[in-house]
Amino acid sequence: QDLRPKSLDIKQEELGDMVEKEMASTSEAIEDAVRRIEEMMSQARNESSGVKLEVNERILNSCTDLMKAIRLLVLTSTNLQKEIVESGRGAATTQEFYAKNSRWTEGLISASKAVGWGATQLVESADRVVLHTGKYEELIVCSHEIAASTAQLVAASKVGVPARLSACNSSGFKECCCSTGAFGQRCVAS
Repeated sequence: QDLRPKSLDIKQEELGDMVEKEMASTSEAIEDAVRRIEEMMSQARNESSGVKLEVNERILNSCTDLMKAIRLLVLTSTNLQKEIVESGRGAATTQEFYAKNSRWTEGLISASKAVGWGATQLVESADRVVLHTGKYEELIVCSHEIAASTAQLVAASKVGVPARLSACNSSGFKECCCSTGAFGQRCVAS
């Protein structure tokens, strides 16, 4: 009994609502990150010029592109998760499906939280780098953290995909995964 993984301290019936809430929170965190980056970009354009402005723009543009790719990945993941639920629940309610598949559900919730946290950390790190109070290495670490958390989200999203759904959705989902990875690498390179 002690070796069994501990589940979240919530009722099984609440898992469905929690998934939707966490995915929405992640989307909000990403939207906030994009807004903050745009504000930083505007501030950088007003307060710097020349090479400094060019470097700051490159950093912030790569972070913006990464956030947009993550936003699309979260949206695609949310849609895929809804299709998984619809295809597998039969006569059960959505809440019953999530309760029955609680391990998958908890993995999805955890991954979503990690992506939202990573987006917030990336923006804070980019802000410090642009203001010259942080180091580029912080931005690199945050980019790697984003890569890890999006990989966790991808894995959690794909776990319950039935064979008939994987053919329909895999190309769009794979494209989102690849673009997120590419933009993450670009963020590190900037």
